[in-house]
Amino acid sequence: MTATVRVPATTANLGPGFDCLGLALKLYNRVRVTRTTAAGVVITSPLPEAARAGATALLSDAAAAFFQRAKKTPFGFEISITGDVPLARGLGSSVTVRLGCVAALNALLGEPLDRAALLEVVTQLEGHPDNGAPAVYGGFTAAGMVGQEVRVQRFPVSPRARFVTLIPSFEVPTPEARKLVPQQFSKADTVHSLGRSALITGAFASGDLEQLRGLFDDRLHQPYRAQLIPQLNAVIAAGESAGAVGGWLSGSGSTIICLVTKGPSVAKKVASAMLRALPGSEVHLLAADARGHAVEKLDRKKRR
Repeated sequence: MTATVRVPATTANLGPGFDCLGLALKLYNRVRVTRTTAAGVVITSPLPEAARAGATALLSDAAAAFFQRAKKTPFGFEISITGDVPLARGLGSSVTVRLGCVAALNALLGEPLDRAALLEVVTQLEGHPDNGAPAVYGGFTAAGMVGQEVRVQRFPVSPRARFVTLIPSFEVPTPEARKLVPQQFSKADTVHSLGRSALITGAFASGDLEQLRGLFDDRLHQPYRAQLIPQLNAVIAAGESAGAVGGWLSGSGSTIICLVTKGPSVAKKVASAMLRALPGSEVHLLAADARGHAVEKLDRKKRR
């Protein structure tokens, strides 16, 4: 019994929308789960030995959370993760693995959980829904906890929009980046974030992406995380000067993204400008993913 799930990369926060705004991108990982008769989780894709124990623990926790929520008897499985979403770059790699695992298990068991329940499982594991919501639903999402429920507002993104995604050669571990964010903020900075987040959501809801100009500046996390990515502000400024609507640090970094609405030629100019500001990086011109995670292959036949 095997299921393969495709999960999109995500960009979270979009500047001031800390832990609540996110967007799915057309860059994917695929997670293949095969049910076995042995207990536990076995990772079959290549991994450095130093990372294998941590990955096995992450997947075991994801499986346990799924089986508990679905009220199903746990079983062992082999899992393989392939794709293009890089580790520790702020593009939701951990969500692609966690969601891919639980969605594949869900498919093998006849889908006892709907998408909302899958998101709640992933949010429980991640601690916040900013990456999980767009990975599950696609498009642009605003998400947060309302009591025990993950509440999501999801809006489509124009296929003309291009997200110029600059991926530096260095990693930024999320725990390290989170340590830099203060526990308290001033009233002025809090109001700034609330206002910008509301305006960003309204712009995506209306489809008028030109209204996003000037809205991605942040005071809650980017100024503090910039010490891990010293070129952050220079890369964003270069992208904006070349024609981007605006730019932001993707998740906790190190990826930096600029939004372009004016066509392929402008997107290429923005990409070149960003790359000049941070040479040696990898650049992708990505569209938004509209679908979210999807089961690509499913075979419930038992292996002999």
